[in-house]
Amino acid sequence: MPWLCRDCFETGPSEDGVKNLCPDCSSGRVIVHNELNTLSIAHIDCDAFYASVEMRDDPDLKDKAVLVGGKGGRGVVLAASYEARKFGCRSAMPMFKARKLCPHAVIVRPSMAKYSVAGRAVRSLMQDTTPLVEPISIDEAFLDLSGTEKLHKASPAETLARLARRIEDEIGVTVTVGLSHNKFLAKIASDLDKPRGFSVVGVSETLAFLDKLPVSKLWGVGKALQRKLHADGFNEIGSLRACSEDFLVKRYGSIGTRLFRFSSGDDTRRVNPEGNRKSISSESTFGDDIRSPDALIKRLWPLSEKVAARAKTADLSGRVITVKLKTDRFQIRTRRRTLADPTQIAEVIWQTGAELVRKEVRGGAYRLIGIGISDFSPATHADPLDLANPEGGRVKAVEQTMDNVRARFGDGAIKKGRGFRSAKIDGTSRQNSR
Repeated sequence: MPWLCRDCFETGPSEDGVKNLCPDCSSGRVIVHNELNTLSIAHIDCDAFYASVEMRDDPDLKDKAVLVGGKGGRGVVLAASYEARKFGCRSAMPMFKARKLCPHAVIVRPSMAKYSVAGRAVRSLMQDTTPLVEPISIDEAFLDLSGTEKLHKASPAETLARLARRIEDEIGVTVTVGLSHNKFLAKIASDLDKPRGFSVVGVSETLAFLDKLPVSKLWGVGKALQRKLHADGFNEIGSLRACSEDFLVKRYGSIGTRLFRFSSGDDTRRVNPEGNRKSISSESTFGDDIRSPDALIKRLWPLSEKVAARAKTADLSGRVITVKLKTDRFQIRTRRRTLADPTQIAEVIWQTGAELVRKEVRGGAYRLIGIGISDFSPATHADPLDLANPEGGRVKAVEQTMDNVRARFGDGAIKKGRGFRSAKIDGTSRQNSR
């Protein structure tokens, strides 16, 4: 059976009989799989990315329980180190709950500019490996390494192992790799052995592999659908294969087609470098409800900066700006505007959002505000020079200068005046990309 050492990159055929230790370097990080040299679709996920970047930049945090997020009463965890996860902490958990589970955890405020730089660096190394890279978020992507054997003089598995080492050595964060014959299975594989893992799911074992997995592992199955599936007696993925596609569609709607196909390991989606992300957004829940439109607009600025940073990381620009508001009665209100040209400039996003807030807010209290961009274009189309608006060129130049300073010295190195005012207000931020 073919094997590969992830430390010295030595490979060998089945007759060498390698099971646990590499015969060359005695490493225990050996992959043994009968389809190791024939699979080429991978999912790479950075391990606890935000927390890993913070630990990279502050050696005192190494081996400690680290939580990245807001400290306020409504704060949430954006990332938890694996030391913190041992106590039950996880991303999207309310910070007060995480602090109860792990009172000794070190809480670090997020630095999106720093994470954006690291994310771009990781993606650059991926794109050096294969042009077929489909980003999913700032810290994960699908890769198709079909046909790269001659270029790298190695199988896709070996190339991925070398890429993981290069990311760790050059950028200072670790990744986990899932390798399979399609995107769905590669994504599942990358969740099997974190951190610094490398898991393989071959064609011949697909059905047996899926049989024992819970239906929650199916892409698109949230908590509500999971409860419905359980109520209908579907607990493991394999149990869905007894049903026809028509039955699943009638019972669960359009997602029934995905349930039918994925339950058999059938996923024909290609790795698309253009991606299928629909929006990039960031939102903040307030410690206390806010009534003033001006106070709400101040809260939009740091969120606009985060959206812009993520757009730049993804090499995207958006033509549609959307503002989201949640009232004290938990009613959601959204307002959007379509720009003449796509943008990735925080100032443009913020100014547009501010106008939408002024038109929408006519009294009442609000507990959350968010802003996002959609209707994407490549970054090269963003914020073209407009001779009728020379001020736009100056705004773009100023923001580029600020980005460069932050990338080198951190988010707090330079701020606009409104940023200092916003920084005094504690809350919870959450970034989304779909």
